[in-house]
Amino acid sequence: MKKTMVDLLLIIAGGIIFAIAVNFYMIPNMLSEGGVIGITVVIHYLFGWSTGLVNFVLNVMLVAVGYRFFEKRSFYYTIFSIITSSIFLSVTEQYGRMLTDDTLLSAIFAGLLVGIGLGLIFRSGGSSGGSTVLARIANEYLGVSVGNAMLVIDIIVVSGSLFVIGIDKGMYTLISVYIGAKVIDFFTEGIDERVAVFIMSSCSEEIAETIIHKMSRGFTVLDGYGGYTGDNKKVLYLVINRQELAKLKKRIQEIDSTAYVTVHHVQEVIRKGFKAIV
Repeated sequence: MKKTMVDLLLIIAGGIIFAIAVNFYMIPNMLSEGGVIGITVVIHYLFGWSTGLVNFVLNVMLVAVGYRFFEKRSFYYTIFSIITSSIFLSVTEQYGRMLTDDTLLSAIFAGLLVGIGLGLIFRSGGSSGGSTVLARIANEYLGVSVGNAMLVIDIIVVSGSLFVIGIDKGMYTLISVYIGAKVIDFFTEGIDERVAVFIMSSCSEEIAETIIHKMSRGFTVLDGYGGYTGDNKKVLYLVINRQELAKLKKRIQEIDSTAYVTVHHVQEVIRKGFKAIV
């Protein structure tokens, strides 16, 4: 229950930040966006329709089509995020105003805020619906990151909006979309970024004891030998958070300053305790 409440609060916070990006930076400077919100903004420019209402209708339609791709919890979270973001879009629409007439600054901050808002929503297990439904499907079945999948979809939508906002504003919009995609990637993948560490040392047993008792981490022991010396060695392999890496290197240095250590970025870890197979 506590985790659910935290998730819902993060979704609400994400919806507020997202709405501020649209109504205080995007629309006042005649910028667009990718996905459903891009279509929503263009419709607003053309007909003056409420962004909150259009966003709600379009997203609900797309989620209804792609509901089978959601887990039960994620589906409910997505519906909640669509409702909250649409409400906040409607509320902030009444107070939205131009905070700066510098289009580049507006594009940068719009991208940052959209990325933070959607990143919080994704981080909580939901989505904003619309194009994010397609992005999550691409992430689950094609292995494409959520941010990169959304980037491709967004570019297609932005290209279509050029006929309304013009080429100059369209180019600024691409900057905003790119920034937003990278911020989303940071929230969904970067915060808990994992690294794989290979440790080759003549003191592997002592290092192994330290990893178990001082860091409470498991590892795998591989058999190896030196290609030059021919000496048999035990190679330790483990996956940890990047935040733990400095602590691990310090422990290894204290035990064996000549240890050979390699660190590799890990795209994804699927296992109990890390991430379940969907």
